Amino acid sequence: MVGLPDINGRDAILKVHMQKLPIAKNVKSINIAKGTPGFSGADLANLCNEAALITAGKNKKLVGMQEFEKAKDKIMMGSERKSMVMDDAEKEMTAYHEAGHAIVGRLVPKHDPVYKVSIIPRGRALGVTMFLPEKDNYSISKLKLNSQISSLFGGRISESLIYGDDAVTTGASNDIERATEIAHKMVKQWGMSDTLGPLAKSDRSHVVL
Repeated sequence: MVGLPDINGRDAILKVHMQKLPIAKNVKSINIAKGTPGFSGADLANLCNEAALITAGKNKKLVGMQEFEKAKDKIMMGSERKSMVMDDAEKEMTAYHEAGHAIVGRLVPKHDPVYKVSIIPRGRALGVTMFLPEKDNYSISKLKLNSQISSLFGGRISESLIYGDDAVTTGASNDIERATEIAHKMVKQWGMSDTLGPLAKSDRSHVVL
């Protein structure tokens, strides 16, 4: 197993791939490395390739920071589906949903900062709220995990507050799935349950939640 590179490793990897590209003067590999925690070497190579393709699509000669940012968004959040037709009511609900994620993430303790909020459909999602850590994290506290679960439910809470409980949509499906996965790991792998205590439970173990 090869671990994910830290900021110095990402900087070194980026410099290797950038040697093949016509890079603008405003591009600093260390700045890109700071904004890509969790990226593997393959992800960074893909980032450089995507930035080059975006530059070529604009008929520009040099790859700038704007192109790297757009490439990072595509890798992290998926390709934009600008051709997808959404009516105003659905756009409004999506905006409230994503705002709910952002607001809760901003208010709960130890949460990563909001990186970007978008209601442009990407992949299967109608909108996206991305949080990006300010540094590499090698362990996560129980408080931060609870905050992550809270922000994941922010979209559903926002829909309920604005439109009422009977009008909530299926838009929170992936949010609930991710929150449930975190909660299961907290209980079954990381020993963070106040009821069960610091025990690890395999999938075959019977756990009453």
